[in-house]
Order: sequence, then C-alpha cells, then structure tokens
Amino acid sequence: PVVMVVPDLELIAEIMLFSEGFDQARVLARKMTVLYKLAQEQLSKQHHYDFGLRALKSVLVMAGPLKRNRPDVSEEVVIMRALRDMNLPKFVYEDVPLFQGLISDLFPGLAPPRISYRTFKDAVEECLTEKDYLVVPEQVDKVIQLYETMMTRHTVMVVGPTGGGKSVVIDTLARAQTRLGYPTKIYTINPKAISVNELYGVLDQNTRDWSDGLLSNIFRDINKPSDKREFKYILFDGDVDAVWVENMNTVMDDNKLLTLPNGERIRLQKQCSLMFEVADLQHASPATVSRCGMVYLAPQNLGYQPYFMRWLQARESRIEIKVFRPLFDKYVPACLEFVREGTHVATNTVVSKKLKTVIPVTDLNMVTQLCNMLSMALSYNKDATAQAPAPTEDKEGAPQAPLTHAPSTVAVASKDKDKDKDKELNDPRTLEAVFVFCLYWSVGAVLTEESRHVFDNFVKML
Repeated sequence: PVVMVVPDLELIAEIMLFSEGFDQARVLARKMTVLYKLAQEQLSKQHHYDFGLRALKSVLVMAGPLKRNRPDVSEEVVIMRALRDMNLPKFVYEDVPLFQGLISDLFPGLAPPRISYRTFKDAVEECLTEKDYLVVPEQVDKVIQLYETMMTRHTVMVVGPTGGGKSVVIDTLARAQTRLGYPTKIYTINPKAISVNELYGVLDQNTRDWSDGLLSNIFRDINKPSDKREFKYILFDGDVDAVWVENMNTVMDDNKLLTLPNGERIRLQKQCSLMFEVADLQHASPATVSRCGMVYLAPQNLGYQPYFMRWLQARESRIEIKVFRPLFDKYVPACLEFVREGTHVATNTVVSKKLKTVIPVTDLNMVTQLCNMLSMALSYNKDATAQAPAPTEDKEGAPQAPLTHAPSTVAVASKDKDKDKDKELNDPRTLEAVFVFCLYWSVGAVLTEESRHVFDNFVKML
C-alpha cells in the first residue's frame, strides 16, 4: 500500500523561520499559509500559478538574507516584502490589485518600499537606451523582477503573450549583468524544432554507441568547473510540454542533475541557470510548474505606444515627427478600441458589436503593420524622386539630358517637378492622407468584408 501525505505548510514554514532567526515564527507562518490559501481560492486560474510547498520555500529562502541584512527592520515587514516581491512577478495584469489587497489585509498599515537596486537599474536603462528602446518604467521593473527571481531560483520561466517584451527583458538582463562585470552568455535552443533523441542524445541498443544530443552537448560544455565571475543561461525558446521537459525535472529541482540515457550525470553549476521563454504553460504538468520561478509579462504593461514612438524618433524628417504624433493620438487608440470592443474611446459608448478579424491579432501587430506601411509609403516617394533620370555627359564632357529633344526644357521641368513633389510630401494634409491610407491597410486589413464597411464609417466619423 502507498500512503500520500499532504505537507503541513504551516509547520514547515514555522520551522524554517525559526532556523532563520525569526522570533515571531509561529504567527508569521500562519499568515503566510493563509495568504497562499486565499490566493489559490480567489485569484484567477492560470496554468503558471503555483501556491505549493516549493513556492513557499522560495519566499522563506529570500526572507532569511533580508532579515540578516536589515536586523533593524521588523519581522512583519521582512516577511511582507518577501511575499510581495516573490509573488507579484508571476501574476497576470488583472490579479495584481487583488493580491495587493489580500496582503494588505493580512499586514495592515504596512507598505515597505521595493528593494532598490540603483546600480543595476541604471545599467538596465543604459542598455535599453543603447539599443534605441524607450525606457518604460514597467519594462525596467520586469528586468529587476527577473533579476530578483534568478537570485532565488536556478530555473525561471518568462511567460506571456506576444508583444509583452519577453525577448527584450531577457536580453537586457544579460547585457546589464555584463556591463556590471559579470559576463553573461545565453545559449538559445528551440526544443520543439528537433526530436527528443536529438535533444538529449541516444544510446544504440545493439552496439551501445552513444550519440550526443544538442542539449547534452551544451549542458556538459557550460557546466565545467570554473572560478570566473560569469553567468551562463540555457534559454529554451519554444512550447513547454511533457514530451521533452519531464526529463529536466531533476535539473529544475534541488538535485540539479541531468541524467542522460547512457547513465551519465551532469551537475548544474552555480554559474549556470535555465530559462524558458514561452507564451503559456497549458501543456506543462504541475510538477514542472512548481519547480520554476515565474515572471509574467502582460502586453498591457508595455502597450503599443513605445513601438510607435521608437519608430517616430528614427524618422529623419522633423515635419513627419511633428505631424504624425497628433495623428497617431487622434486615430490609432480609437480605431484599436473600436476593432477590439466596438466602442468609442472618447464617448465610451458602444458604436457597434465587436468586429470580426480574419486571424487573431494583437494591438501591437496592427501598430507594427501601420509603421511598416508608413515606412514603405514614405520611402517609395523619396526613392521615386531620387531615381529620376540624371543628365549624362557627352564625349567632350558637356552635360547632356537623357532625352534627345529639348534637353534644357526637360531638365528644368524635372527639377521643378521634384521640388513640387518634396513640397507636396511635406504638406501636413498630404501626410495625413498617407497616414489614413496606411491606417486602413494595417488596422483595417485584418477585418472581414462586412466589418470593413463598419470600420470605414467609423474612421470617417473621426
């Protein structure tokens, strides 16, 4: 017979808090377990949420150093800060205020500030500026949250839909650490692009010959003992499912051992970590989810405006920058809201039912397409002007027009025409016409035939 025992979270938390030197361990352990129970019951059900023993243990691991570094701070503040900073990164946009309400009810009157990583934050902002990204406070905060999670977990999943900035956050973390004197290298693998045998290696049952896999080769190479101050991350950029990730469970838990089919065991060194970049974890087992730290990036936090502003700053024409900014504010938010919900942003009234799209798209997809259309339309006119036939030279070196008749008249007419074209392109009314045209073929292009007529009438209202 097999007996399964549910762990007594309160007793385990109490013992660990006593071992870390907390005097009010019993009261604090009770508050922690009540918070996790309420969160499990009241927050939305997400595939990447875990409120079990491993999640509780990561909070306790973080609370110990916090207490030792700040012995003058009360124990309630230490536990509240650890609970908040370890759990907030994984919550979806809608659950953040709910969790903050729960934790403020359990710790009334307490609102400790976030731990300030001033040097690291400055490095993050400099790295974003170097790559011509806008410094968005929410995105900087997500990089710091990922940094904090990596300090307590050796396996972290960066989860969120397309457009949340997952790749930028991971890349910025690596470059910021490198800037601060900790060279960081990322080895990216798409685990769904190859078979499990190609990933982990295969042992021939007849000849007993061992063929190394992609992951086993990289894993062995980066986990050689080293005294260098550096970080090495293996980044799995692809869907997580039980077909391939279950073999990583022993690496992701406290054993930190990768066992290969040939019996070889490779230990994960302290300078190495695993990272996953994935849209969702609907195919991952609870055993996998509980072993990983989670950082969720909601597209609502970043939005689509930083992308457009970055595109606008890269434009050379000051007239374009001056004209397009108010046009964007006038048309784009209203059109996106209308396509998504069928409502008018300014009046907050329902104009029509939700429009139908040919394929599912995000707001950022439509704004990206708008910027691409604008770049194409504006560069096409400039290229057409630049590629006008230039005068050639005859044998004696005198300028000669490409046409054989009326050379001087054609050359003067061509120059006047180019000037008129430039003047026309710099006209605000012409630029607005180009913007509206691109708006139709970006935001409106994904709509079905019936919805396009409704969208057309709405844009004319604006």
